[in-house]
Amino acid sequence: MELALTLLDEKSGERSGKQPGKTISLPDEAFARDFNEPLVHQTVVSYLAGARQGSVRQKSRSEVRGGGRKPWRQKGTGRARAGTIRSPIWRGGGLAFATRPRDHAKKLNRKMYRSAMQCIVSELIRQQRLVLVDKFKLATHKTRDLAARLKELELDNVLIITESVENNLYLASRNLHKVGVIDAQAIDPVSLIGFDQVLCTVPAMQQIERMLS
Repeated sequence: MELALTLLDEKSGERSGKQPGKTISLPDEAFARDFNEPLVHQTVVSYLAGARQGSVRQKSRSEVRGGGRKPWRQKGTGRARAGTIRSPIWRGGGLAFATRPRDHAKKLNRKMYRSAMQCIVSELIRQQRLVLVDKFKLATHKTRDLAARLKELELDNVLIITESVENNLYLASRNLHKVGVIDAQAIDPVSLIGFDQVLCTVPAMQQIERMLS
């Protein structure tokens, strides 16, 4: 398939209207797939589940310190029977069903993950939400320079994918909550679907092609 390439002027960074526009060839098996919503949903759920820490731990009544002595005798006090002050119904006692560390990961094989990523990228292309540029570099690390550059390109809520994240681009994007920066090797389904548009450099797109083909 042929994908239109948005050109950037080397000096101003604006869209170039003088040239008719380049095209980049992409394999249909990786970038022209039908959108498989159940597979993409399963992949996103699996990715988010795998990101959960799962390290929370609470104490049961046997782990709370104290409570070894019976607080009062069994009969004759008029109060309910109690064997320990660390009972789950007492304030300061242990939990009846204490949470233990667990692994929240859901199994998803590599072929399914790759297919889901192909579906997502193909859908971005079909919806014209993927913009390709020859390169995307900043001369400074100032946020206003990146904001002005994106405004010229008419991009607001955007994920920027480069072959490697440069320090200036990383620093300039930190204060823009609707702008994400990631390198091609670290793309994931949540990042790709979490932004309105995706700005990708040609070298990064070539890396993605090798990963998904």
